[in-house]
Amino acid sequence: MLQNIRDNSQGWIAKTIIGVIVVLMALTGFDAIIRATHHENVAAQVNGDDISLNELQQAVDMQRRQLMQRLGKDFDSSMLDDKLLKDSALKSLVERKLILQAAQNDKFAFSQQSLDQLILQTPEFQVDGKFNADRFDQVIRQMGYSRMQFRQMFQEEMLIGQLRAGIAGTGFVTDEELKAFARLEKQTRDFATLTLKADPSKSKVEDSQIKAYYDAHSTEFMTPEQVVIDYIELKKSGFFDQVEVKKEDLDALYQKEIAGLAEQRDAAHILIEVNDKQTDAQAKAKIDEIKARLDKGEDFAKLAKEQSNDVGSAASGGDLGYAGRGVYDPAFEEALYALKKGEVSAPVKTPYGWHLIKLLGVEAPDIPSFDSLKAKLEKEVKTQLVEQRFVDATKQLESAAYEASDLAQPAQDMGLKVQTSKPFGREGGDGITANRQVVQSAFSTEVLEDGANSGAIELDPDTVVVLRVKEHRKPEQESLEQVSAAIRTRLQQEHAAADAKARGEALLADLRDGKTPLNQAQDGQNWKVVEAASRGQEGVDPVVLQDVFRMAHPASAEKPTLSGVALANGDYVLVRLSGVSEPEAKMTEEEKAMYQRFLASRSGQDDFSAFRRHLQEQAKIEKFDNAK
Repeated sequence: MLQNIRDNSQGWIAKTIIGVIVVLMALTGFDAIIRATHHENVAAQVNGDDISLNELQQAVDMQRRQLMQRLGKDFDSSMLDDKLLKDSALKSLVERKLILQAAQNDKFAFSQQSLDQLILQTPEFQVDGKFNADRFDQVIRQMGYSRMQFRQMFQEEMLIGQLRAGIAGTGFVTDEELKAFARLEKQTRDFATLTLKADPSKSKVEDSQIKAYYDAHSTEFMTPEQVVIDYIELKKSGFFDQVEVKKEDLDALYQKEIAGLAEQRDAAHILIEVNDKQTDAQAKAKIDEIKARLDKGEDFAKLAKEQSNDVGSAASGGDLGYAGRGVYDPAFEEALYALKKGEVSAPVKTPYGWHLIKLLGVEAPDIPSFDSLKAKLEKEVKTQLVEQRFVDATKQLESAAYEASDLAQPAQDMGLKVQTSKPFGREGGDGITANRQVVQSAFSTEVLEDGANSGAIELDPDTVVVLRVKEHRKPEQESLEQVSAAIRTRLQQEHAAADAKARGEALLADLRDGKTPLNQAQDGQNWKVVEAASRGQEGVDPVVLQDVFRMAHPASAEKPTLSGVALANGDYVLVRLSGVSEPEAKMTEEEKAMYQRFLASRSGQDDFSAFRRHLQEQAKIEKFDNAK
């Protein structure tokens, strides 16, 4: 099968209407046609290399799936901004293209044999610890790749990984840097804090101040623009009672299921490549020599480690692991399945070169009965039938909604119900109106202003909706009476925070001038002492802790360093730093290794980031409007 992945797929050539092209060339010129046709499907060009719209869409879909997997039940599709997602994906593709170009220009290479081994050994492509062709096809199909596309992408990722490792892996750290980092990491600080509370209840706000604030910020006090929508919801679950499973479909799926349980063979091989440095005759002579040594009793695994050009398997004595039919090159497979356990084949020629193959083991399949799999097979067949019904119904709904002037007729034709939402604004609402695509569609020009029905919107893989705007509520100015309470609260909080900061800064000045004793309580608040605080100290506000470790060293415990920081709630915190302890940079071997790895990795990543910036500065990058 891996050989099949390598094979170039042959496409069909579309017929050309010569007369139309002649007319277009006469009107616009040949170059213009080529540019227009070419750029229509191109998202960007990087040093003359294209990034297609299809690549961009695949990258966007991949990012969306990764977010769904990472966040799980916390994933909320309404929080995704499609434009930001697309911009992020395009930026990543441009960076990837630049790095790939650099790797290719520097002659980095990754052998086909090594690629085979990685694919065979990837856990996501295995069932019960063994490579499974059906599983492989399923995974890459979910990723949006054909076999050839995946293989090319995988090979490119290996090249990029080589270049990244080559640059990032050169990062290093000196002993002095290591000691300095350890001192900073283990540094502790002795400090005390005094919090001056912001109390909004003590702030008096006059009606004239509320009126002045309202007049100065009138645009902030508008009712939100809102819409009410009618919508039709189509759910995949509604089709499960409408499909019947046929016996022949179950039989066909059963045969496919057990076909993947064919005999597995554990092969080992020694490969002598045919390449630019070694002719076919030279490779054949070398493999014959190795075969002669084997015939004299030398160990196969030892010779594989010493002689095989397949670096992916040589280290393990040539062992390729268990695999079934359809994995290897036909000539390789034919020779493998002609062997008995422990036998070594005669030299075998494949596109890679010359092989000697040894059969290490055979595993017979344990084939389950039809009855034991029947429930599972019925569910799979039913799911496939429902999927097709759902796709067809979605197309029917979208077409009917496009042709209708409201949603009543499409709903009646498909036995569905028109539902109405609560009012919601551009930030979204509850239920389906929390979905970002629903919000964007409801406020689009076509739906909001032109009064059209929307297209089919996918809420999740099992649900689509079409909608139309039933009511449009435009923003209106809120009266002073409606918002005066909110303005009063806001002004009280601002005044309280400003008062706390003013008191804090005045007290800070008195402490620095010696007018106020360092340990004196204020407003009933005593200084809170913290000793030997680390950078990750618990129980201290992160803003305060960050300020503590930014402060200059005190002259002495009697002459502390003083600072002040305002908190988000309006409180003002005075900070008194009295001591800094920097223990000797004594490290355990484990700590030393950990710090060294961290600093070297950070240095290497900085180098790689600088390399990426250099590539971008030197590159010619053009992005096209159809990618936006």
